[in-house]
Amino acid sequence: MSRIFITGSSTGLGLMAGQLLAEQGHQVVLHARNAARAEETRRELPRAEAVVEGDLETIQGAKDVAQRVNALGRFDAVIHNAAVGYREAHRLTADGLPHLFAINTLSAYVLAALIERPRRLVYLSSGMHHQAQANLDDILWRKRRWNGSTAYAESKLHDAMLAFAAARRWPDVFSNALEPGWVPTRMGGPGAPDDMDQAHRTQAWLAASEAPKARVTGAYFYHLKRRAPNPEAQDPALQDRLLALCAELSGIALPDM
Repeated sequence: MSRIFITGSSTGLGLMAGQLLAEQGHQVVLHARNAARAEETRRELPRAEAVVEGDLETIQGAKDVAQRVNALGRFDAVIHNAAVGYREAHRLTADGLPHLFAINTLSAYVLAALIERPRRLVYLSSGMHHQAQANLDDILWRKRRWNGSTAYAESKLHDAMLAFAAARRWPDVFSNALEPGWVPTRMGGPGAPDDMDQAHRTQAWLAASEAPKARVTGAYFYHLKRRAPNPEAQDPALQDRLLALCAELSGIALPDM
């Protein structure tokens, strides 16, 4: 039995992954943005060990979530699922950051830096990351006209970069990324064509399976099978630049071994 924390798991794929893992006999801790969402989440999955509350939009909010997770003890795996979608308008957080970047990219960095290191890290990317560029020279969209679809695709490339950076930096951790497919969740929209029954299985498998194909690191998956990621995701120099930018913006350094 594994103990697994899933960010952004009050609805959608995060909740579905939590339900599957609980059915498999694992201990699951979920995450919701606020108290009302947390109460709904407890009703959806009464078997969950706990529901951590906290808004990942701000740096302090992400710090608070990490502190609450650590107070529960060490986890075997963390699934970085929290995200907002590609139809988002441009909006700045209290920290002065685009909220899509703050949630999709920076909070995943902050949580990885502050949560006691698990044995496995799983990052949700997207098929849209394949056509993206990291655009680290304008990661905060101060030079370009906002495009929600492009910003989302970039953030999902960043998530894959974070996964592979962790795999390189922490060889004792299985750190991988995946794309769940374009599925009809609240984020994906009702017309999304991919298989909803498959969308939550790969992240659960990477978080808990003892199968040799799941016990790897620095890999990218789609529906339980390895797939080549955007080459930029595997570029160590770009990874290190992203880590440096996230450290500068958050004031939090990613620990070494």
